[in-house]
Amino acid sequence: MIIKKEQQNTEIWYSNRLGKITGSKLKDIIVKRGTERKIGFYQLMADRLSLVEEYEDPMERGHRLEDEAIAEFEKLSAKKVEQVGLCISDENENIALSPDGLIKNGKKYTEAVEVKCLNSAKHLQGYFEKKVPKEYLEQVYQYFIVNTDLEKLYFVFYDPRVTVKPIHFVEIKREDVEDEIQFCKDYQEQTLKEIEELLLTLF
Repeated sequence: MIIKKEQQNTEIWYSNRLGKITGSKLKDIIVKRGTERKIGFYQLMADRLSLVEEYEDPMERGHRLEDEAIAEFEKLSAKKVEQVGLCISDENENIALSPDGLIKNGKKYTEAVEVKCLNSAKHLQGYFEKKVPKEYLEQVYQYFIVNTDLEKLYFVFYDPRVTVKPIHFVEIKREDVEDEIQFCKDYQEQTLKEIEELLLTLF
């Protein structure tokens, strides 16, 4: 066993820990059921790439980098992205979406872009696992619910700190998530109906 005598919680101590599996990190790496890697695996990878992150509110970071991310996506994909404020469903005015970008093919918006500027570990996880993080799936389905012409969504990961791969994206096709779209659509409509019924009891 090699002993480092630097005091804990100092800059040198933090530097010595980077990229190493420590006792406190172990729980974020061990997988007891299934085969999916935990986020700790990708955090170690980010540490090895010397990706130093200063805390920034995730929403503020997303807003700050969104235009830059879309510009990079346009270069990568050779597609023109239009940014709009709000989209409302033709079928239900109370079902809506604030898209990051829409792509017109002919006269219809058949493609769209959702941008996420996540921490470097999640950025790397998205690249290697090639899928949308679970916490954003409902947001993805909402694109298809609100825009019935939508055929494909590009879920874009952007992190300029990961200089070897600052941008990458996952494609989601309507045909592959039809059941999930229908479930979320039905759930929203039922929820809105219940709200209307309860509101009527107040008058």
